[in-house]
Amino acid sequence: MSLDLPGHDLVSDGLADLAAGRETEAGLLVAMAAPRLRALGFEVPFTEVEMPSHRLYELLCDTDENPHSRYNALVARIVSFARAAERASTR
Repeated sequence: MSLDLPGHDLVSDGLADLAAGRETEAGLLVAMAAPRLRALGFEVPFTEVEMPSHRLYELLCDTDENPHSRYNALVARIVSFARAAERASTR
């Protein structure tokens, strides 16, 4: 994975968390974006979580004062990463 893509750290952490079976913000976010990331060639481990977007929001409700804003910020980061990866793959 290119280190110059925005959000690469979040995706790297999420991939590692999914592979280890850890339920984390990064892992759930990557699970949410799994179809798009797989289409880009990333090997995203499968997870047993049926609705990662809902589970991520629940997790944020437990740990964050403003879960809605945090959720939106995380989604924006993964979308930014995917768009940058798509652009990089067409070069």
